[in-house]
Amino acid sequence: MTDQAPAAEPDTAHIPGKPTSASRTTLSHIMTHNDTNLLGTVHGGVIMKLVDDAAGAVAGRHSGGPAVTASMDEMAFLEPVRVGDLVHVKAQVNWTGRTSMEVGVRVLAERWNESAPPTQVGSAYLVFAAVDADGKPRRVPPVLPETEKDRRRCQEAQIRRTHRLARRRAIMELREKRAAEGLDD
Repeated sequence: MTDQAPAAEPDTAHIPGKPTSASRTTLSHIMTHNDTNLLGTVHGGVIMKLVDDAAGAVAGRHSGGPAVTASMDEMAFLEPVRVGDLVHVKAQVNWTGRTSMEVGVRVLAERWNESAPPTQVGSAYLVFAAVDADGKPRRVPPVLPETEKDRRRCQEAQIRRTHRLARRRAIMELREKRAAEGLDD
């Protein structure tokens, strides 16, 4: 044994960034009777799965490998989706951290047999964590916003991240306080 310090690990901190457009994608799907709920409109869970699928593809593309859904927040259903609607799920990376990224998703619908412009029917923000083959977190490249809209989305994503972290901290503090008072749930 020696007193020498271990050899320094190679610098993996710098990963070249990727522009927003490099991983942006659109997933389109025609809604059928198999997708409906008891009210006869498309089930929200069907839309949520499409949102998660599109966001997962974007996260995997951006990170260059597997990425898993860590959270979904602000899923908003703005209009009902009907059988026969052609749904377009548009997703892009808005923000990146060390191992995680926020993906913004817009859901649009149009009648399959009409030429009217699509209507926005939903939106969501999802956080994905990049993982290696063992399921351990791995670094992601920074996102490089290309347009003013991309820069705005990145700034808004940082605000949402701050709120997510504050909410998690407040909940953990409350749980610790309740446990200290003997009020374990």
